[in-house]
Amino acid sequence: MSEEICCFRCGESLEYLSLPLSRRDECRGCRAPVHICRMCIYFDPLVLKQCTEDDAEEVSDKEKVNFCEWFKPAPGAFDALGAGKAAKSKTDLDALFGDGLDEAKGTEVGGCAAKDLFK
Repeated sequence: MSEEICCFRCGESLEYLSLPLSRRDECRGCRAPVHICRMCIYFDPLVLKQCTEDDAEEVSDKEKVNFCEWFKPAPGAFDALGAGKAAKSKTDLDALFGDGLDEAKGTEVGGCAAKDLFK
């Protein structure tokens, strides 16, 4: 194989997996499934149904395991720029709304910045 296949989510190499990828295969780095539309050479977010293979059945969730017969893993599925933007967006949302529970107290944390917007 000339180009390395990497996980679409974390960018870890999937060279330890044998081709063709099984529907049970997942990334050992982030545990993301790899037999998904986002990992396929036919995935294109800019086209209708986000698939360039005309004969493929439509899959509604592009990040869930599917049974598509046309699936072929794409070497360029990982988008480092997009992953960086997603991480920054999550950090910004956590800063605005809080990131969940204070485990020590068992109470909700955060949301102060969001609440201040409505004062």
